[in-house]
Amino acid sequence: MRVAVAGAGKVGRFLADDLAAGGHEVVLIDRDPDLIAALDEQAAGLRSAAVVARPREGAEEGAGWLSFAAADACEVASLQALGIDTVDVMVAVTGDDEDNLVISLLAKQEFAVPRVIARVNHPKNHWLFNEAWGVDVAVSTPQILAGLVEEAVSVGVLVRLLQFEGGNTRLVEVTLAAGSPAESAAVADVGLPRGATIVAVVRDGHVVVPRADTILDQGDEVLILASATIEDDEIRELLAAKL
Repeated sequence: MRVAVAGAGKVGRFLADDLAAGGHEVVLIDRDPDLIAALDEQAAGLRSAAVVARPREGAEEGAGWLSFAAADACEVASLQALGIDTVDVMVAVTGDDEDNLVISLLAKQEFAVPRVIARVNHPKNHWLFNEAWGVDVAVSTPQILAGLVEEAVSVGVLVRLLQFEGGNTRLVEVTLAAGSPAESAAVADVGLPRGATIVAVVRDGHVVVPRADTILDQGDEVLILASATIEDDEIRELLAAKL
């Protein structure tokens, strides 16, 4: 898989290194030429069999590579010169939300990148990171942390974990409390509305892939994938409310 990462801060560098180590072809982009030069030099000194500083002939099949580009990812000409139209994923992780939105929009509209992932630095801007700006997945660390905290301490409460496809699809979680309408019910009988489905059940620390006849029980962590057309209250009434 070919991946372009815009933003060579700590997040971008870690992500690029990790993806390259996983066998992907990665280009790390930043507008600071001194930073890119330093990273390129450092990578050349730490080259390994799994990750090389730049693509090379005869590289072992399946080996990833990491290259560096000093360019402004907010400019069409720069992205075109980098061949962004050939990447499978664009990841915008600069420290500026405005830049991340511009990069996402250009990647999607000008270069038809199949998947665009953008970092949200300020939670108040999360509503902007949607399909209209070319964002397929928006990642907001504070919101993810808040969701994980709620998930850890909440029983019988609907918790939003992640949003996908520009906010059109979300993953929510409910830990079944005693007296939940879904307690002792089969998955097929829960009655979730069209556009929502139970994708996993975590029980006693183990993941259960649900079937139609899987019986839900008190304490089960039920993960539901739901479209934006489904209101939280519709799911809450079926799973989270107590009798």
